[in-house]
Amino acid sequence: MSLIVMKFGGSSVGDAERMKRVAQRIVRRKQAGHQCVVVVSAMGDTTDELIDLSKQICDGPPPAREMDMLLTTGEQVSVSLLSMAINSLGEKAISYTGWQSGIYTEAVHARARITDIQPLRVLSSIEQGQIVIVAGFQGMSETGEITTLGRGGSDTTAVALAAAINADLCEIYTDVDGIYTTDPRIVKVAKKLQEISYDEMLELAHLGAAVLHPRAVEYAKNYNVSLVVRSSFTDNEGTNVKEEAVMEQGIVVRGIAYDKNVARISILGVPEKPGQLAKLFSELAKNHLDVDIIVQSGVTGGSADFSFTTSLTDRERALEIIEQTRGVIGYREVTFEENLVKVSIVGAGMVSTPGVAATMFQVISDLGVSISLVSTSEIKVSCVIDQTHLADVIRALHSAYGLDSTEQAFVGGPSERR
Repeated sequence: MSLIVMKFGGSSVGDAERMKRVAQRIVRRKQAGHQCVVVVSAMGDTTDELIDLSKQICDGPPPAREMDMLLTTGEQVSVSLLSMAINSLGEKAISYTGWQSGIYTEAVHARARITDIQPLRVLSSIEQGQIVIVAGFQGMSETGEITTLGRGGSDTTAVALAAAINADLCEIYTDVDGIYTTDPRIVKVAKKLQEISYDEMLELAHLGAAVLHPRAVEYAKNYNVSLVVRSSFTDNEGTNVKEEAVMEQGIVVRGIAYDKNVARISILGVPEKPGQLAKLFSELAKNHLDVDIIVQSGVTGGSADFSFTTSLTDRERALEIIEQTRGVIGYREVTFEENLVKVSIVGAGMVSTPGVAATMFQVISDLGVSISLVSTSEIKVSCVIDQTHLADVIRALHSAYGLDSTEQAFVGGPSERR
């Protein structure tokens, strides 16, 4: 008998019929001799509908605490209905909210991180032979406030819970049947990967691949959770996410991701003296705002310009914080750009293969597309470009790195190592 955590996303439980099919799948696993803990997201577009409802009530941004109170109701509906569906099939099931499951988080609303899990009630119910249904995306702070983990946080709930109860396997069920080399809606010949390493998946998740939440992958890597991504609509084998994945011969780039949720903010005329960037980015960090690519230009006349990227959803707040620091930093002007996309290539084989970044730059250049910003690490290269050219760039890169066909292979070049 093995202990399995199964997570189902909103599309998997989008209506009553889908909820019943998920219940049947869970019951089959139980009757095959497995102990099952199930993590569920809100049904379909429930979260978006609740957000829209709050906008009809509030003229401005609603209180973050009350938004968490509102949004967590979506998952509570899902877990109770799924528990009912399983019980109607003759198996015993019990539903718990995040806080009933012992999930503790930071005292931060809308994007809290899990700090501890004390799954006493979950373990007790498992011992009693029950299927445990846990609401994803939510927890409770040490002061007793209800919190949410940010969009996609149910993945994190599932993997963190799997680590806490020493589960043998964590399955993430979604509307696709695994991790693909890129978005198959853009590249029809994109291939499903049999396996991918934690590090590669973590980069892809951070860079826009929406199949897994980045924090979920972090948990899986840190606690060595056996993780599989598979479809809730078929019985096809999924993609295994593991410590090390077998590399296909000649395949250096494992996948291509993109992120449209990008804004570029430029701060012009910053006096050149020590500590300027520290002051600004400390303020952004205090407000829990993430920044990504940071580029500083040369110094001219005792001042410099620099740019960074942040999410579109954080742009307005970031600009407010920058304005608040104007008296301290003394910059001349702030500008911003939208309608951008960050395109990234990821692969563990890049670290030992020359010419990977040069090929990416050349492919984009051959399409007549300008690159605004570049960021690199040992296993990824990211370029920020105009969103208009996204599909053409993705298709060209997918072909250039031999991902269209296993008969092709990227062999690198002599120019540089990346």
